[in-house]
Amino acid sequence: MNMALNNLRDNFSELIEPLVNKLGFLNPNHISWFSLFIAGISAWCFATATADADGAIKLILATLLFAFAAFCDALDGQIARVHNKTSSYGDFLDHTIDRIVDFGIIVAIGVNTAWLTSPHLGYAAGLATLMGSYMGTQSQSVGLGRNYGGFGRADRMIITLFGCLAAIWQAFNGIEDYGQIPLFNVEINALSIVLLISFLGGIYSFFSRFITARKELVAMISAPQGGDNNDDSN
Repeated sequence: MNMALNNLRDNFSELIEPLVNKLGFLNPNHISWFSLFIAGISAWCFATATADADGAIKLILATLLFAFAAFCDALDGQIARVHNKTSSYGDFLDHTIDRIVDFGIIVAIGVNTAWLTSPHLGYAAGLATLMGSYMGTQSQSVGLGRNYGGFGRADRMIITLFGCLAAIWQAFNGIEDYGQIPLFNVEINALSIVLLISFLGGIYSFFSRFITARKELVAMISAPQGGDNNDDSN
């Protein structure tokens, strides 16, 4: 799936290249802040949308804003790279906003009492998502490459978008829930399934990235040091 997403990302980059070339005058950091603002409105819509036809309209708005925020998030980085505007602060800001949006959207869905009677699944999914992201950046902090293995941000965004479309269909057609998810005691519907997948994906990412980092660190420790020389010959 990661290969397919990488190909999709490359195709998207080619698609918006003409737009990127024209927007070189923009500050990528300003676009990052704007994406956070848009995502915040989307989160509010997700948190307050009801499970009926009126709520479906708000879910459509939430989904469109979520997709637009993701577009801006991709746009700022490409503008920075193409127009030589990359910076350490820009990278720091972009990743910080990504984490805020990841957590905010998931929790916003989780606290929507019209779709879920308990927010616990949303909080658990948000925490698992942050832990998976943390393990990726922690690998980089100890001298390894940035670890993108497991259930990544692109995977989660695609699942969220498809789940939102399913929730819109469910709300418009008055489709009832399908029982409850054990342990969390929340209804089984399109939005709760998004949270459940995000929760399981976050846990999988955490352990997958931890195992990968551990193997790489053990290999580094076990590797012969450059200064050692056991050759006794002259």
